[in-house]
Amino acid sequence: METVNNVYRVPLLLEDAGLGDIILDSLGLHGYPRNMADWSAMVEQMDRPKESLSIAVVGKYVEYPDSYISVREALRHAGTVHARNVEIQWVHSEDVERYGPDAFLSGTCGIVVPGGFGPRGVEGMVETVRYAREHRVPYLGLCLGLQVMVIEWARNVLGIADANSEELAPETANPVVHIMPDQEFVTGKGGTMRLGGYPCRPLDHTRTKRAYGTDMVSERHRHRFELNNAYREAFENSGLIIGGQSPDGKLVEVGEIQEHPFMVGVQYHPEFKSRPNRPHPLFAEFVNAARQIVREGGQQPLPMDAVN
Repeated sequence: METVNNVYRVPLLLEDAGLGDIILDSLGLHGYPRNMADWSAMVEQMDRPKESLSIAVVGKYVEYPDSYISVREALRHAGTVHARNVEIQWVHSEDVERYGPDAFLSGTCGIVVPGGFGPRGVEGMVETVRYAREHRVPYLGLCLGLQVMVIEWARNVLGIADANSEELAPETANPVVHIMPDQEFVTGKGGTMRLGGYPCRPLDHTRTKRAYGTDMVSERHRHRFELNNAYREAFENSGLIIGGQSPDGKLVEVGEIQEHPFMVGVQYHPEFKSRPNRPHPLFAEFVNAARQIVREGGQQPLPMDAVN
Protein backbone atom coordinates (compact mmCIF):
# COMPACT_ATOMS: atom_id res chain seq x y z
CA MET A 1 0.00 0.00 0.00
CA GLU A 2 1.53 3.31 -1.01
CA THR A 3 1.78 6.15 1.47
CA VAL A 4 -0.96 8.77 1.12
CA ASN A 5 -1.55 12.11 2.83
CA ASN A 6 -5.16 11.25 3.71
CA VAL A 7 -6.15 7.86 5.12
CA TYR A 8 -9.63 8.23 3.61
CA ARG A 9 -8.03 7.97 0.16
CA VAL A 10 -7.00 4.37 0.85
CA PRO A 11 -10.40 2.78 -0.05
CA LEU A 12 -10.27 4.52 -3.45
CA LEU A 13 -6.81 3.14 -4.20
CA LEU A 14 -7.78 -0.35 -3.09
CA GLU A 15 -10.91 -0.27 -5.22
CA ASP A 16 -8.89 0.88 -8.23
CA ALA A 17 -6.50 -2.02 -7.61
CA GLY A 18 -9.40 -4.49 -7.70
CA LEU A 19 -9.28 -5.60 -4.08
CA GLY A 20 -13.08 -5.68 -3.82
CA ASP A 21 -13.34 -8.15 -6.70
CA ILE A 22 -10.53 -10.28 -5.28
CA ILE A 23 -12.33 -10.57 -1.93
CA LEU A 24 -15.67 -11.39 -3.55
CA ASP A 25 -14.12 -14.02 -5.79
CA SER A 26 -12.20 -15.58 -2.89
CA LEU A 27 -15.36 -15.88 -0.79
CA GLY A 28 -17.60 -16.94 -3.64
CA LEU A 29 -19.87 -13.90 -3.21
CA HIS A 30 -21.77 -11.88 -5.78
CA GLY A 31 -21.28 -8.14 -5.48
CA TYR A 32 -23.14 -5.14 -6.79
CA PRO A 33 -21.44 -2.52 -8.95
CA ARG A 34 -19.61 -0.11 -6.68
CA ASN A 35 -19.97 3.63 -7.13
CA MET A 36 -17.27 5.52 -5.21
CA ALA A 37 -18.11 8.92 -6.69
CA ASP A 38 -19.48 10.35 -3.44
CA TRP A 39 -16.54 9.04 -1.43
CA SER A 40 -14.11 10.42 -3.99
CA ALA A 41 -15.79 13.84 -3.86
CA MET A 42 -15.56 13.80 -0.06
CA VAL A 43 -11.83 13.03 -0.15
CA GLU A 44 -11.22 15.80 -2.67
CA GLN A 45 -13.11 18.21 -0.45
CA MET A 46 -11.02 17.14 2.55
CA ASP A 47 -7.79 17.76 0.64
CA ARG A 48 -8.85 21.11 -0.76
CA PRO A 49 -7.12 24.09 0.94
CA LYS A 50 -9.40 25.56 3.60
CA GLU A 51 -9.39 28.21 6.27
CA SER A 52 -8.07 26.89 9.57
CA LEU A 53 -10.14 26.65 12.72
CA SER A 54 -8.44 26.27 16.10
CA ILE A 55 -10.16 23.85 18.51
CA ALA A 56 -8.75 22.96 21.93
CA VAL A 57 -9.23 19.43 23.26
CA VAL A 58 -8.66 19.56 27.02
CA GLY A 59 -8.18 16.11 28.48
CA LYS A 60 -6.15 14.05 30.91
CA TYR A 61 -4.61 11.65 28.36
CA VAL A 62 -3.42 14.08 25.68
CA GLU A 63 0.12 12.70 25.84
CA TYR A 64 -1.43 9.63 24.18
CA PRO A 65 -3.37 11.20 21.26
CA ASP A 66 -4.78 7.85 20.12
CA SER A 67 -6.88 7.93 23.30
CA TYR A 68 -8.97 10.57 21.54
CA ILE A 69 -8.68 9.40 17.94
CA SER A 70 -12.47 9.21 17.52
CA VAL A 71 -12.83 12.78 18.80
CA ARG A 72 -10.10 13.97 16.45
CA GLU A 73 -11.69 12.34 13.43
CA ALA A 74 -15.21 13.53 14.34
CA LEU A 75 -13.88 17.11 14.42
CA ARG A 76 -12.20 16.54 11.09
CA HIS A 77 -15.44 15.20 9.57
CA ALA A 78 -17.38 18.22 10.83
CA GLY A 79 -14.72 20.59 9.59
CA THR A 80 -14.97 19.20 6.09
CA VAL A 81 -18.69 19.96 5.71
CA HIS A 82 -18.09 23.52 6.90
CA ALA A 83 -15.02 24.02 4.69
CA ARG A 84 -12.66 24.36 7.64
CA ASN A 85 -9.39 22.66 8.43
CA VAL A 86 -9.70 21.88 12.13
CA GLU A 87 -6.40 22.38 13.90
CA ILE A 88 -6.48 20.72 17.30
CA GLN A 89 -4.59 22.15 20.25
CA TRP A 90 -4.02 19.31 22.69
CA VAL A 91 -4.19 20.75 26.21
CA HIS A 92 -3.49 18.72 29.33
CA SER A 93 -6.05 19.46 32.01
CA GLU A 94 -3.36 19.26 34.70
CA ASP A 95 -1.53 22.10 32.95
CA VAL A 96 -4.72 24.16 33.15
CA GLU A 97 -4.70 23.51 36.89
CA ARG A 98 -1.11 24.72 37.17
CA TYR A 99 -1.17 27.77 34.92
CA GLY A 100 -4.80 28.67 34.38
CA PRO A 101 -6.94 28.44 31.22
CA ASP A 102 -5.88 31.78 29.69
CA ALA A 103 -2.41 30.43 28.97
CA PHE A 104 -3.83 27.74 26.70
CA LEU A 105 -7.25 28.79 25.44
CA SER A 106 -7.03 32.47 24.53
CA GLY A 107 -6.69 31.85 20.81
CA THR A 108 -9.13 28.97 20.34
CA CYS A 109 -12.52 29.23 18.67
CA GLY A 110 -13.98 26.14 20.33
CA ILE A 111 -13.28 23.80 23.25
CA VAL A 112 -13.94 20.07 23.64
CA VAL A 113 -13.65 18.21 26.95
CA PRO A 114 -13.73 14.46 26.23
CA GLY A 115 -14.34 11.47 28.46
CA GLY A 116 -12.18 10.08 31.22
CA PHE A 117 -12.20 8.47 34.65
CA GLY A 118 -10.86 9.39 38.07
CA PRO A 119 -10.08 12.70 39.79
CA ARG A 120 -6.70 13.52 38.22
CA GLY A 121 -6.88 16.71 36.17
CA VAL A 122 -10.61 17.20 36.69
CA GLU A 123 -10.26 20.59 38.39
CA GLY A 124 -8.49 21.78 35.25
CA MET A 125 -11.48 20.65 33.25
CA VAL A 126 -13.80 22.54 35.59
CA GLU A 127 -11.71 25.68 35.07
CA THR A 128 -11.85 25.06 31.32
CA VAL A 129 -15.65 24.94 31.47
CA ARG A 130 -15.74 28.18 33.43
CA TYR A 131 -13.49 29.82 30.85
CA ALA A 132 -15.73 28.67 27.99
CA ARG A 133 -18.86 29.85 29.76
CA GLU A 134 -17.55 33.26 30.81
CA HIS A 135 -15.78 33.99 27.51
CA ARG A 136 -18.67 32.59 25.45
CA VAL A 137 -16.44 30.15 23.57
CA PRO A 138 -18.37 27.26 21.93
CA TYR A 139 -18.04 24.17 24.10
CA LEU A 140 -18.81 20.48 23.58
CA GLY A 141 -18.54 18.13 26.57
CA LEU A 142 -18.43 14.37 26.08
CA CYS A 143 -19.40 12.08 28.99
CA LEU A 144 -17.08 13.46 31.70
CA GLY A 145 -17.28 16.71 29.73
CA LEU A 146 -20.97 16.97 30.68
CA GLN A 147 -20.27 16.11 34.31
CA VAL A 148 -17.63 18.82 34.77
CA MET A 149 -19.99 21.26 33.06
CA VAL A 150 -22.62 20.42 35.67
CA ILE A 151 -20.12 20.73 38.53
CA GLU A 152 -18.89 24.13 37.31
CA TRP A 153 -22.43 25.47 36.98
CA ALA A 154 -23.38 24.27 40.45
CA ARG A 155 -20.32 25.85 42.04
CA ASN A 156 -20.16 29.18 40.22
CA VAL A 157 -23.76 29.89 39.20
CA LEU A 158 -25.81 28.16 41.89
CA GLY A 159 -23.24 28.97 44.59
CA ILE A 160 -22.83 25.38 45.82
CA ALA A 161 -19.13 25.67 46.56
CA ASP A 162 -18.57 21.99 47.38
CA ALA A 163 -20.56 20.55 44.46
CA ASN A 164 -18.85 17.51 43.02
CA SER A 165 -19.25 14.01 41.63
CA GLU A 166 -19.49 10.91 43.79
CA GLU A 167 -16.88 9.34 41.53
CA LEU A 168 -14.37 12.12 42.25
CA ALA A 169 -15.28 12.91 45.85
CA PRO A 170 -17.33 10.04 47.34
CA GLU A 171 -18.02 11.92 50.59
CA THR A 172 -19.25 15.15 48.98
CA ALA A 173 -22.33 16.68 50.61
CA ASN A 174 -23.58 17.91 47.24
CA PRO A 175 -23.23 15.12 44.67
CA VAL A 176 -24.62 16.91 41.61
CA VAL A 177 -23.29 13.90 39.71
CA HIS A 178 -24.00 10.56 41.35
CA ILE A 179 -23.81 6.87 40.59
CA MET A 180 -26.65 5.44 38.54
CA PRO A 181 -29.14 3.48 40.68
CA ASP A 182 -28.59 0.26 38.74
CA GLN A 183 -24.81 0.61 39.23
CA GLU A 184 -24.87 1.27 42.96
CA PHE A 185 -24.31 -2.30 44.06
CA VAL A 186 -22.13 -3.44 41.16
CA THR A 187 -18.82 -4.69 42.55
CA GLY A 188 -17.22 -6.21 39.46
CA LYS A 189 -15.53 -3.54 37.38
CA GLY A 190 -15.25 -5.40 34.10
CA GLY A 191 -17.82 -4.80 31.37
CA THR A 192 -20.48 -3.79 33.87
CA MET A 193 -20.92 -0.10 33.07
CA ARG A 194 -23.83 1.29 31.12
CA LEU A 195 -22.40 0.23 27.78
CA GLY A 196 -23.51 0.40 24.18
CA GLY A 197 -26.46 1.93 22.42
CA TYR A 198 -29.33 3.50 24.37
CA PRO A 199 -32.17 5.72 23.13
CA CYS A 200 -32.24 9.45 23.79
CA ARG A 201 -35.17 11.79 23.19
CA PRO A 202 -34.07 15.30 22.19
CA LEU A 203 -36.39 17.86 23.77
CA ASP A 204 -38.25 20.49 21.78
CA HIS A 205 -36.86 24.01 21.45
CA THR A 206 -33.28 22.95 22.23
CA ARG A 207 -30.04 23.03 20.27
CA THR A 208 -29.96 19.27 20.59
CA LYS A 209 -33.29 18.89 18.83
CA ARG A 210 -32.29 21.36 16.11
CA ALA A 211 -29.04 19.48 15.51
CA TYR A 212 -30.62 16.02 15.28
CA GLY A 213 -33.87 17.07 13.63
CA THR A 214 -35.61 13.96 14.91
CA ASP A 215 -37.62 12.82 17.94
CA MET A 216 -35.45 9.86 18.94
CA VAL A 217 -31.80 8.90 18.52
CA SER A 218 -29.58 6.07 19.69
CA GLU A 219 -26.16 6.88 21.09
CA ARG A 220 -23.33 4.82 22.57
CA HIS A 221 -22.61 5.03 26.28
CA ARG A 222 -19.80 4.08 28.65
CA HIS A 223 -20.35 5.38 32.18
CA ARG A 224 -21.54 4.66 35.72
CA PHE A 225 -22.39 8.19 36.87
CA GLU A 226 -25.04 10.68 35.79
CA LEU A 227 -26.58 14.05 36.62
CA ASN A 228 -28.36 13.85 39.97
CA ASN A 229 -32.07 14.51 39.44
CA ALA A 230 -32.33 16.03 42.93
CA TYR A 231 -30.62 19.12 41.46
CA ARG A 232 -32.35 19.05 38.11
CA GLU A 233 -34.98 21.70 38.88
CA ALA A 234 -32.34 24.08 40.26
CA PHE A 235 -30.26 23.65 37.11
CA GLU A 236 -33.16 24.25 34.75
CA ASN A 237 -34.47 27.27 36.67
CA SER A 238 -31.04 28.89 36.53
CA GLY A 239 -30.42 28.37 32.80
CA LEU A 240 -28.77 24.97 32.42
CA ILE A 241 -31.56 23.14 30.65
CA ILE A 242 -32.04 19.53 29.62
CA GLY A 243 -31.51 19.05 25.89
CA GLY A 244 -32.18 15.32 25.81
CA GLN A 245 -33.25 12.55 28.15
CA SER A 246 -34.05 8.85 28.24
CA PRO A 247 -37.49 8.01 26.82
CA ASP A 248 -38.91 7.58 30.35
CA GLY A 249 -37.51 10.96 31.40
CA LYS A 250 -35.50 9.54 34.29
CA LEU A 251 -31.97 9.98 32.91
CA VAL A 252 -30.49 13.26 31.70
CA GLU A 253 -28.59 12.63 28.49
CA VAL A 254 -27.84 16.21 27.37
CA GLY A 255 -27.33 19.52 29.18
CA GLU A 256 -27.34 22.92 27.48
CA ILE A 257 -26.66 26.45 28.68
CA GLN A 258 -29.30 28.71 27.21
CA GLU A 259 -27.55 32.07 27.20
CA HIS A 260 -24.49 30.95 25.29
CA PRO A 261 -23.55 30.68 21.58
CA PHE A 262 -23.08 26.90 21.96
CA MET A 263 -22.50 25.09 25.24
CA VAL A 264 -23.66 21.48 25.17
CA GLY A 265 -22.62 18.47 27.21
CA VAL A 266 -23.71 14.90 26.51
CA GLN A 267 -23.53 11.82 28.71
CA TYR A 268 -22.77 9.61 25.72
CA HIS A 269 -20.05 9.43 23.06
CA PRO A 270 -21.28 10.91 19.78
CA GLU A 271 -17.76 10.71 18.33
CA PHE A 272 -18.23 6.95 17.95
CA LYS A 273 -21.00 7.42 15.40
CA SER A 274 -19.41 10.11 13.26
CA ARG A 275 -18.40 9.10 9.73
CA PRO A 276 -16.30 10.99 7.18
CA ASN A 277 -19.25 11.31 4.81
CA ARG A 278 -21.82 11.64 7.63
CA PRO A 279 -20.47 13.90 10.39
CA HIS A 280 -22.26 13.59 13.69
CA PRO A 281 -24.90 16.35 13.96
CA LEU A 282 -23.64 17.64 17.32
CA PHE A 283 -20.06 17.91 16.08
CA ALA A 284 -21.31 19.62 12.93
CA GLU A 285 -23.30 22.15 15.00
CA PHE A 286 -20.35 22.71 17.31
CA VAL A 287 -17.93 23.41 14.45
CA ASN A 288 -20.52 25.63 12.79
CA ALA A 289 -20.73 27.70 15.99
CA ALA A 290 -16.94 27.78 16.39
CA ARG A 291 -16.32 29.03 12.85
CA GLN A 292 -18.47 32.07 13.57
CA ILE A 293 -16.33 33.09 16.56
CA VAL A 294 -13.63 35.67 15.95
CA ARG A 295 -11.12 35.88 18.79
CA GLU A 296 -8.41 38.50 19.03
CA GLY A 297 -4.84 37.68 19.87
CA GLY A 298 -3.63 34.14 20.13
CA GLN A 299 -2.13 31.64 22.46
CA GLN A 300 -0.02 33.31 25.13
CA PRO A 301 3.55 32.20 25.92
CA LEU A 302 3.58 29.39 28.46
CA PRO A 303 5.73 29.13 31.56
CA MET A 304 8.98 27.37 30.68
CA ASP A 305 8.30 24.36 32.89
CA ALA A 306 5.00 23.79 31.05
CA VAL A 307 6.90 23.78 27.74
CA ASN A 308 9.57 21.44 29.09
